[in-house]
Amino acid sequence: MKNITFLFILIFISQNALSQDSQVVDTTRRVAKITYSKDGSNVKFTPKTPPLTQIAGAPTAFYKHFWELGDGDYSKEETPTKQYKKEGEYEVKYWATNVYDNGKPPTSRPKKIKVDNVNDSAEASVSMVDDLSLVRNREPMPNEEMVVVMSYKNYKDYATSGTLHLYFNEQKYKADNFELADTRLYNNERQIESEDLVFTHDVDDERSFYASSKSEINLLRARFKDSTEKEDLELTLMETKATYKKSSTIAFEDMKPNEERNIFYTFKTTPEMLKDTSAIISVRSIYIPDNNYKTHKVKDMEMEIVTSHDPNKMSSNSTFLNYRLVRFKRPKFKIRFQNNGEGPASTIRLETDIPDMFDKSTIRVEDMYPKVKICPKTEVNYSCLDTTYTDKQAIFTFKNIYLPGSEQKNVKDYDSTQGFVKYSLKFGKDFHKQKTKSKTAIIFDKNEPIITNYSTTRFLPGISIGAKSGYNSFSNLEDSKSYFVGATISPYKSYKWYWQVELLNSFHNFTGNTNIQVREEDTAAGLILERTTTTTAFENIDWELPVLARYNINNYIGLGAGLQGMISLNEKSTESVTIEQAESINSTASGPYSTISNTSSNTKKTFTNFRTGFLIEATAGFARIGPSVGARYVLNFKENYNYMQFYAIWKF
Repeated sequence: MKNITFLFILIFISQNALSQDSQVVDTTRRVAKITYSKDGSNVKFTPKTPPLTQIAGAPTAFYKHFWELGDGDYSKEETPTKQYKKEGEYEVKYWATNVYDNGKPPTSRPKKIKVDNVNDSAEASVSMVDDLSLVRNREPMPNEEMVVVMSYKNYKDYATSGTLHLYFNEQKYKADNFELADTRLYNNERQIESEDLVFTHDVDDERSFYASSKSEINLLRARFKDSTEKEDLELTLMETKATYKKSSTIAFEDMKPNEERNIFYTFKTTPEMLKDTSAIISVRSIYIPDNNYKTHKVKDMEMEIVTSHDPNKMSSNSTFLNYRLVRFKRPKFKIRFQNNGEGPASTIRLETDIPDMFDKSTIRVEDMYPKVKICPKTEVNYSCLDTTYTDKQAIFTFKNIYLPGSEQKNVKDYDSTQGFVKYSLKFGKDFHKQKTKSKTAIIFDKNEPIITNYSTTRFLPGISIGAKSGYNSFSNLEDSKSYFVGATISPYKSYKWYWQVELLNSFHNFTGNTNIQVREEDTAAGLILERTTTTTAFENIDWELPVLARYNINNYIGLGAGLQGMISLNEKSTESVTIEQAESINSTASGPYSTISNTSSNTKKTFTNFRTGFLIEATAGFARIGPSVGARYVLNFKENYNYMQFYAIWKF
């Protein structure tokens, strides 16, 4: 019987475990498979991708392809053909990115292939144009994997050993956007833990020393320095560390002249990734080709956060701005587009909204693709970019260009069908702290416009500290005198609505109710009247804590309303008792009273007499920043404590 019971328990546990496992399996995620065929030394790779689910109203859906070919080479073609230089086993990886498709990109499993037929003189699938470059397989999307390739080339005329840095996760964003999941090295590079490098060069001794923070020192021979490179490595590293939170450092050795190498990084985008899909984020690489010297090169790669892989997009690097510091800044915007037609486009028109707070006359084109000249004022027949303006828009027009279409025959690289314009501009002379929204209409030749997403800019709240002093007028209290000083805190230079919190310290003197009692007494000397007068005087130090919502009608007038709490931090009361007597005739004093006794007593209390109230106010002066004066009425929920407050305030 015990064995049967134990068996049932095991069955129950196993079924429960299977049930839990089934809950974490994503049965809806599509899968792409890697297939290949061999023809002599040629290996042709072909993906088997799942069917696409077309987004209604969008251009025809398609896949973008990215292959990591197992030997440090990569390709963006759909069906690349590869020749390997060495025999052996290679692990090939593939990523498909769905464009204009509903759903997540398909996953794929790496595939190992065995190569027996090689070509010693085979060339890489991708040849470098610059000495340092960064490419990615797709734009970053929350909860998705992304591959970044850092390519570097030895442009020296001798073999070198150097260092590479890759920085990511910008300091200006609170949450990390990326987690570095994997780094793949194919040329005997090695990862090093420390990036704190120190270079010294002794010209007379023709020797240089390279040290890391792990106190390893290597003596190296000095060679001629390339004057066209950046020289101040310490400054570059210091500035980069102030911009980015995390990094990866790679050391390489014995790199031959003109040799090209690739390093592959797999990043997992975090669930906390910045949710603003018009934001531009970046990573940075630093290439030190020769550890003997501080000469180096820097490459930044900007990326737009997306929720779907739509190549027609507008984005900005200024999604959050500090209003105190923007006066002389130039926010940057980027418009990406892709020709999805069956033929090339010769004219591309980008009609871009320019919010009122920006000065259109300060627009400067920072970069573009296709790379062309800026059009002169006269008509020309060569390729150029023209910029014109309307009241609310800037219009960028590529003229006389050739941008192939993604559906065009013999177009293998979809990246060649894409272009962009990056521009910057200044703020106008008088602008307020408002959120802006911009979009672009993209027109290929004479086709219908494609409307991008909205690119937004907004300002951080900031903090404004104010100094305040004034007078409280209590009309229901006798001999009341109340002065106060205090401080306020509110968002910096808000446009219309904003909150404000204050802490006021007031000094309040007043006289309480006077109590007079008269009684007639029969004495040996006859009837007398005895009058007892009791008076209480208060000397208070009060704390007031108003919390209110304020509204700026314009630059000079503001209104506010809110709640207030007040407590007596220190209350000193003095009670005076005066006894006087006079002769009584028919219960009326027949003459003046004479003082018999005059006594007083003091009482002190702390943190007492808490009261609350409602307040309304108006201010005149500089409503958003600077000096102003105001009047406030406080309706206390306790009898006799309503009062008017007159004050001056200066916000910083």
